[in-house]
Amino acid sequence: MPAFLLIVITLVAFYLAYRFYSRYLAEKVYRLDPNFVTPANELRDGVDFVPTHKHVLLGHHFTSVAGAAPIVGPAIAVYWGWLPALTWVVLGTIFAAGVHDFGSIVVSARNRGQNIGTLSGKVVSARASTLFLLIIFFLLTLVNAVFGVVMAILFEANPGAVVPALIVIPIAVFIGQWAYRMGRSIIIPSIIGLLLLYIAIPIGQAYPIYVDGLAEAVGLSVRTTWIILIFAYTWIASRLPVWVLLQPRDYINGQQLIVALVVIFLGVLVGWDTVAAPAVNEVAPNSPHWFPYLFITVACGAISGFHSLVASGTTSKQLDKEPEARFVGYGGALGEGALALAAILACTAGLGAAGDWNAAYADFGAASGGALGNFVNGTGHFLSNLGIPATLGATFAAVVVITFAGTTMDTGVRLQRYILQEISELAGIKALAGRVNVLTTLAVLIPLGLALVPGGESAGGKGFAFGRLWTLFGTTNQLTAGLALSIIGVWLLARNRNPLAALIPLVFLLFMTTWALILNLGDFFAKGDWLLLVMDAAIFVLAAWLAVEAFTAFNRERTNPSAATADR
Repeated sequence: MPAFLLIVITLVAFYLAYRFYSRYLAEKVYRLDPNFVTPANELRDGVDFVPTHKHVLLGHHFTSVAGAAPIVGPAIAVYWGWLPALTWVVLGTIFAAGVHDFGSIVVSARNRGQNIGTLSGKVVSARASTLFLLIIFFLLTLVNAVFGVVMAILFEANPGAVVPALIVIPIAVFIGQWAYRMGRSIIIPSIIGLLLLYIAIPIGQAYPIYVDGLAEAVGLSVRTTWIILIFAYTWIASRLPVWVLLQPRDYINGQQLIVALVVIFLGVLVGWDTVAAPAVNEVAPNSPHWFPYLFITVACGAISGFHSLVASGTTSKQLDKEPEARFVGYGGALGEGALALAAILACTAGLGAAGDWNAAYADFGAASGGALGNFVNGTGHFLSNLGIPATLGATFAAVVVITFAGTTMDTGVRLQRYILQEISELAGIKALAGRVNVLTTLAVLIPLGLALVPGGESAGGKGFAFGRLWTLFGTTNQLTAGLALSIIGVWLLARNRNPLAALIPLVFLLFMTTWALILNLGDFFAKGDWLLLVMDAAIFVLAAWLAVEAFTAFNRERTNPSAATADR
């Protein structure tokens, strides 16, 4: 099958979804009000609450949520065949992710920019708030740990990507100063910044940066050294006001994503590559079955609970006009779905003939461990169709993943700081709640410790991140999405609106996540993997608790709606 046909089918479906379904959500379900004063305007402080142009905000929101996950998840999932992976990406994006991301922004904006964890206590129950704090803390720890390892792996394998990944930082800072302090448009400077980033790619290839000498001097592996350096940078980045680095870099990355998608899709067209992977793969013995594991492997790219944390944690605080939530929330979900499509194409049509694909996806371990490399190599092939050397194209792909993952970590650590502050307040530790530097340090050290757990160097450095951590990340991520959807659904019921748009994906996610958790428990017990067994059991308890709380809240609002006085 020509790969370009999959592009056409998917993008047409996304266009129709935005034109019709997102309009229905905006007008009939969420009922957006152009006269509503958003928290960004009401609580403007120049640090967290900053009214932001919708295109800039889309760049921040999208690049914060579209890290390595919408690439890695689909790159693994094609092991089961391109058809189940693509079907879940398309349907999940349209009917789950769009509803979830869009709704999270709206509900948060209607409640003075409160994060989704705080809202769970207000909308569902006080117990749900505690539940959500636990889940969010666990999820952010996993997100930051996984993405830190992802960046380290790519820096180690692609030293030519270091220079362009570093040069984007001063460029973004300059753009932030230009836009915020001087009141100038960000469009032209960001385009220039993007061009400078691309100029830096061949420079990086000519002058690769290695940390081997530093690693040897301190007695650590190269990967561990990179992980520590990455987390040190993240501490600094997460303490800066959003307009200094986060917003302008997000805008550059948003433009970079558009360019990346265009060149990948154009490369597919020019080369007229065909899909080498089977529609449905006959997996190796003892491999996990796609039903239900597909739905936790492809989280970002179909629906991701992490998006609700970004939507309510930073995006809602920068929303200038409420109707723009449709463009940012639903549009951002479609953008991530398009990125997942690109990952699927790179790993099914970009690796060569059927024999090459079968070698890369011989078993589930090979699919997991080689996910990043398969995407980078596949993208390099597509760019070679356009006359760009494959090695340069591969570096380009690595830079895309690194910059996206870096932005996600910046946002993730910032959100982790917020969560730790809430936990300390809940525990009555007032002194800790007000110490921002200490909270930021904890938000860095906790995932750093997890990223450095022994086992990270196995399987070429990919075993821990993409085997053990990824399983936990996927289940926790979808559990978070379920809780966010329950909040959205209850909020809708309290206003006498139809909650089915949120309720249907909620039930589906809870069923698939719970099923996967039960299967994992048996597998971990059989293998004697006690660490994962304990973690999985804890997540299972939280999932069961979530189901009870969601059912109770839905039943309460169905029988006695609490009126629309809970927010403005």
